[in-house]
Amino acid sequence: MTNSRRPLVAGNWKMHPTDRQAAVALAQAVAEATTGASAEVVVCPPAIWLVEVATALRGTGVGVGAQTMHDQESGAFTGEISPLMLAGVAGYVILGHSERRQYAGETDDEVAAKVASAVAHGLVPIAAIGERAEERANGATERVIERQLRAAISRLDRLAGTNLVIAYEPIWAIGTGDAASSADAQAAAALIRGLLHEADPDGAHEVRILYGGSVAPETAGAYFAQPDVDGALVGGASLDAAGFASIARAAG
Repeated sequence: MTNSRRPLVAGNWKMHPTDRQAAVALAQAVAEATTGASAEVVVCPPAIWLVEVATALRGTGVGVGAQTMHDQESGAFTGEISPLMLAGVAGYVILGHSERRQYAGETDDEVAAKVASAVAHGLVPIAAIGERAEERANGATERVIERQLRAAISRLDRLAGTNLVIAYEPIWAIGTGDAASSADAQAAAALIRGLLHEADPDGAHEVRILYGGSVAPETAGAYFAQPDVDGALVGGASLDAAGFASIARAAG
């Protein structure tokens, strides 16, 4: 990466591990394995383990993020987590992940509301966008990226100072082992950067753009060498502390 943006490598643990002790042990192993890494490192455990993981990571330099949140501060929203609940526990939150869009029916408008709420409450939003396999096959990649990105930032007055992070995660690559090429990742990131520049010429350069989708230690360096790719949102590989650390170190 040839810019002043600090690389960010975030691990999305999804619905793993399934017990508290394993979650704390994984967090501690990640902290130990990434000691001295110049990239910003974040882990995003299941909500039920957020407090324990945050406690285990205190003072280590590894950040903690949630995997989703509601846009409202409180209310009759059974099973949801508000930004006020995350305050002081998590500093980051993944929003609009394809699995949330697919399985929870999350819409572009809901993602927009959540991104704005995260910014308003001092959380770093990691807004995920990306196309499905059939959309890619039909040549709709750019249209999908543009639609989802414009929606995600639509309720922000500006980009500068928001700490916004965009994660490009082509859905066809998530968990499949069929990762996008570094050239494809750069093409998508450059498109995203251009759209951000249209929205806020003064703030577009601050936004970190991550690649996600079957990121592995042996391929991470090629992504991070691209000028508009500022790190990675890592899924399965983040459950192995050593492998995740290798990815983080490849980022800088």
